[in-house]
Amino acid sequence: QVQLVESGGGLVQAGGSLRLSCAASGIIFSINRMGWYRQAPGKERELVASIRRGIFTSYAASVKGRFTISRDNAKNTLYLQMNSLKPEDTAMYYCAAEGPRGDMDYWGKGTLVTVSS
Repeated sequence: QVQLVESGGGLVQAGGSLRLSCAASGIIFSINRMGWYRQAPGKERELVASIRRGIFTSYAASVKGRFTISRDNAKNTLYLQMNSLKPEDTAMYYCAAEGPRGDMDYWGKGTLVTVSS
């Protein structure tokens, strides 16, 4: 079983930065893919960024060039560096990890990011 705990959310002005962290515990050595998702009020959850094998990254078009996903295996932590934040980035951000069958089986409870204009 894998446990994920997000932190680092908060209130920031447009143009500012935040770094989200996701601390992982449990059977994590075999996790191939991890990702950050977000869900804004009244909207569906969307994939923000993912990282595979610790080095292969992909991003949603809306955040490309502004957000950076990274993984520190020594610290069992996933990060999301968010720069040039916009009000439309306001959402609950969730960390997720791939399970043995390739689905995102493990989820944290989320951390709230609010960007004021």
